[in-house]
Amino acid sequence: MLHDSGPHLDIMTPPCDITAPPIYITVFHLVDPPPSLAGKAFTKRKVEGEAWISCKIAGKPTIYGSLKCQGISTDGVPKLISSDEFVVHEITKKSITVSCPGQNISGKFLSPYTSFSRVHSKNVTCLDISSGGALGLSTSTDQTMKIWQTSNGEIRRILEGHVHDVYCCMFFPSGKVVLSGGMDAQVKIWSVDDGSCPVTLKGHKGGILDLAIVDRGRNVITCSRDGTARLWDCGQAACIAIVNNIVNNSCVPINAIALGAVDNAVNLGSPMEVPSDREIGTEGKLLILAREDKMLEGTSLHSRDSVFIFEGSDAFNCCTFISSMDILAGGQDGNIFHLDVRNPKTPVETICRTDSPVLSLVPFKDGYIASHGDGSCFIAQGFDQVLQLTGPDCVPVYQVAAWEKFVYTCCRDGLVRKYQLSDL
Repeated sequence: MLHDSGPHLDIMTPPCDITAPPIYITVFHLVDPPPSLAGKAFTKRKVEGEAWISCKIAGKPTIYGSLKCQGISTDGVPKLISSDEFVVHEITKKSITVSCPGQNISGKFLSPYTSFSRVHSKNVTCLDISSGGALGLSTSTDQTMKIWQTSNGEIRRILEGHVHDVYCCMFFPSGKVVLSGGMDAQVKIWSVDDGSCPVTLKGHKGGILDLAIVDRGRNVITCSRDGTARLWDCGQAACIAIVNNIVNNSCVPINAIALGAVDNAVNLGSPMEVPSDREIGTEGKLLILAREDKMLEGTSLHSRDSVFIFEGSDAFNCCTFISSMDILAGGQDGNIFHLDVRNPKTPVETICRTDSPVLSLVPFKDGYIASHGDGSCFIAQGFDQVLQLTGPDCVPVYQVAAWEKFVYTCCRDGLVRKYQLSDL
């Protein structure tokens, strides 16, 4: 089924350097099913402020209203009132719920717990959090890759060695090793302890667009603009195999990959030849390839057989597993396809909350987190439960990472934002 573009509410303030939790709710975005709440205001960080909001439903007149702050309570919670068309419900220092009773819709929004502006000087393009949650890893168009403390944004290491931009990065499961890929077509493995790079993997002929780690990390997988996905042996710094079958010798870029163990009902085939003894943990794994040509391909990592190909509505930008049976893939046109890998020909559902490109999808508890090119970022826990993460002023949120009760985002405005879900 198709979920049409949904509501969104914006209340925005100018960017500022926040190194401690701000007192006031400063930014709200709402994205929900078909009806639409929307609004925008620019206010200073002061007790009084006003924002306009609107409720828009396709084919019906837009409903306009406003929110006003009339002070701060003794425990630091804003006192908000709304115009007659809207109702303000729960309010905390960091969250708010607003409804439009006439259309029977509501939305909940969460502002950042804190933001880090000094990690990078330009767009922050990729982000990951270590398995223990203490360290963050990010890349930027300032051509740097940095390891920093998630508690305060303090830089721990600057990883230098790639030529030009670093496109993607991630921690190994141990949290002590980093994997990265860049414009220079090189894949590098780094030590968190001293910042050294003992291993460089060479073989791709185009920029590295995404990475995946097999089990504990003796093998890794990379995808590239050159149209290939490669399986590597980290210990010998060697390519074990080109995993995917290149269609018609065409180098269609693979924009993203996702690796997961799948349900036994999925036929993954058997290898034509005896696998290398350097190949560890590939059995029972399905590799998802999000391609530029609108195709989403599932490939058996162990046998290298193509399991399925699904045609989307635009280029695929990202993909993820949310269970052993379910995957999500996000497109350039804003569509998120939910597929069951046992029957991937027809989507379980197609979700479209905005027509802006889907840039990141990550599993989160019983749902997922999605970010878009228009700055919207939401946590979906079932179709009817959507929480909007606020902050960016209509600029792309490139990547999302989650660790326990914290969610981190990186954005074109150069900020890394940290959200605390216990603030709800």
